[in-house]
Amino acid sequence: MPKVIYITHDGAEHVVDVPVGLSAMEGAVQNAIPGIDGDCGGAAACGTCHVFVDQAWIAKAGTPGSTIEKEMLELTDNVAPNSRLSCQIKLTAELDGLVLRMPLGQH
Repeated sequence: MPKVIYITHDGAEHVVDVPVGLSAMEGAVQNAIPGIDGDCGGAAACGTCHVFVDQAWIAKAGTPGSTIEKEMLELTDNVAPNSRLSCQIKLTAELDGLVLRMPLGQH
């Protein structure tokens, strides 16, 4: 089970095991990680699971792949080149140790 390190905007780290096949958003919601709401349940329709992928993980986690993710990020505050919707990051064994940082707010 890959470990994901979620870092809140104030620097607090939350390390959780997330089963392969779940999204990073599902892992956060199931483990009550503060800062990721996932209001739309993973449909890439709200932006409340916006994260910044740590620079060391961009190649493995990928960039926004779908048009819907790209369009939703355009409507999201504080977007950066390493922004992703965590609902669109599916966990694999290769993502063990993934570091995701959260913005100050999700709305």
